[in-house]
Amino acid sequence: MSGALITFEGVEGSGKTTQMLRLERWLRAKGYRVERTREPEGTRLGAAVRRLFERPGIRPEPLVEVFLFMAARHQHVVEKIRPWLERGRIVLSDRYADATVAYQGGGRGVPADLIRELNVRATGGVLPDLTLLFDLDPAQGFRRIGRRRLDHFERQTLAFHRRVRRGYLEILRAEPKRVRLIRAALPPDEVTRQVRTVVEEFLRGA
Repeated sequence: MSGALITFEGVEGSGKTTQMLRLERWLRAKGYRVERTREPEGTRLGAAVRRLFERPGIRPEPLVEVFLFMAARHQHVVEKIRPWLERGRIVLSDRYADATVAYQGGGRGVPADLIRELNVRATGGVLPDLTLLFDLDPAQGFRRIGRRRLDHFERQTLAFHRRVRRGYLEILRAEPKRVRLIRAALPPDEVTRQVRTVVEEFLRGA
């Protein structure tokens, strides 16, 4: 595969989605062929998985959450990500394999090694070439979110989201070459400059 998979990870309210849209426009202006997607909603099956979490009375066990997201991820890779990469696209994904390690591993306590093994199987080895980790105190992230309607995971306790942040930082410590820290508390234009610097460096070495 001649393309590249760049994933955007971080706690709620970290600004990763906004920055992904900015990066997409910037890369297109430079002549790159770019595809943008997100998890789990990148396919119809994934969107159906997301809706399950919002149905009243449905509270999946932590390991069930893992299996649901792995099913959505496998469909995502087969249906969209692998074909795009084979056509030489730069694929930008709002969340991917690391999200399950951070949320269901760090947040819920599912063993991280198990999640990593399942990720390899679910993705068929299609793992990120570069991951941008938007690091932010979760309390600040929720102040940014304001009064919008919260989804299932956004409604979890602040303690849960702090565990998720720690999970992400553990991934960073384990894989500092692939995972690059973006200081998301800075003003948006400064965050954009950080993102472009990291991505330019990556593309020069690709």
